[in-house]
Amino acid sequence: MATDLATGLRVLERDEWDQWYDNLFRAFGGEPGSAEERELDRSLTEFDRSMAVWDGDLCVATAGAFSFRMTVPGGALVPTAGVTMVSVAATHRRRGVLTAMMRRQLDDVRSWGEPLAALTASEPAIYGRFGYGAATFQMDAEIDTARVALSVPAGTDDVRLRYAAPAEVLDACEAVYARLVPGRPGMLARQPGWERVGLLDPESERDGASVLQCVVAETDGEVTGYARFRTKMGWGVSGHDGTVVLKDLAAVDPAAEAALWRFLFDIDLMTTLTLRRRPVDESWQYLVSDIRRCRPRLRDALYLRLVDVGAALAARSYQAPVDVVFEVEDAFCPWNTGRWRLSGDAKGASCERTSDAADLSLSVRELGAAYLGGVSLASLAAAGRVRELRQGALAEAALAFGSAVPPWLPHGF
Repeated sequence: MATDLATGLRVLERDEWDQWYDNLFRAFGGEPGSAEERELDRSLTEFDRSMAVWDGDLCVATAGAFSFRMTVPGGALVPTAGVTMVSVAATHRRRGVLTAMMRRQLDDVRSWGEPLAALTASEPAIYGRFGYGAATFQMDAEIDTARVALSVPAGTDDVRLRYAAPAEVLDACEAVYARLVPGRPGMLARQPGWERVGLLDPESERDGASVLQCVVAETDGEVTGYARFRTKMGWGVSGHDGTVVLKDLAAVDPAAEAALWRFLFDIDLMTTLTLRRRPVDESWQYLVSDIRRCRPRLRDALYLRLVDVGAALAARSYQAPVDVVFEVEDAFCPWNTGRWRLSGDAKGASCERTSDAADLSLSVRELGAAYLGGVSLASLAAAGRVRELRQGALAEAALAFGSAVPPWLPHGF
């Protein structure tokens, strides 16, 4: 297989995309996507950042990397490789194919000058060995709206709600989203074409629910929020038992957000509101009368890797002054291995190579997990993943790395 890899791993050509994409879907269960999904995925594919492994004329593995900009603590947008479309044919597993693609990809990302790489993992156990750490989490919930009430803040009644065709208000909704991006680590600035993801409405995703609907919130004539959702009718022995399935919700102020939540809770004939991929600190949790009947569940979301430790740590700010030396282990990207002095505060930071004694020892995987402020270095130390070499250094770094707002990935890729 080593010979095959040497000649078979290469950048994707445009006329190879269909076979490449079909191989990807086969690896993920074989169910083809809709024509709408396929066309969107092709339009978003960055061919010079995508690769395939070929065994003769057969595509046996795929991988790609979107050119994203992601918000980091402090509000900066940092170039980030969005690792995507990763698959290996079942016929070619256990032959080093994935490792070869990850090796080539991280070398490429470094050459592109992008200090971060990020992905969502279908199997979380896979990517730790390549230096990716779970950096953001998301909230799912099944809210019993027949038995859970909302207490909304002042100003909610001043917000006007109206139905609108999702495509007709897309620009206004995107403007709302763009206003939110700098305020939460992990959010992605929308590149051209990515706004269409919010409109995707294949029948395969509906599970018997309606077509995608949209309601916008307006304050003094300005769109200040939106919700995209589907409704699914249901009837039981006691009567109506429908479900609202939320796809997306965003708002720029508490009143607009509360107005949208109240609307979703109160739709006629619906008794359940289903939420997926929501921020772990979202406001509805503090408006409801009974959190237990919301059945919240936490799960992992974004996995992050520091491709260039110095550039990545210098790109964000820190919520408290910090001056520590990290001893970093990175077997897969050895250019990161060694000691790095991080000095920074809320105004900015620098991170340079040093020969000074180390204060904390950890692998690049732990740095990735802690980077966006959603995972504490102190928690990782309690798990034995970070070692304190200078007394007090852990508390200093853990406080500095935190974020006032938990990180959140708004959509998959």
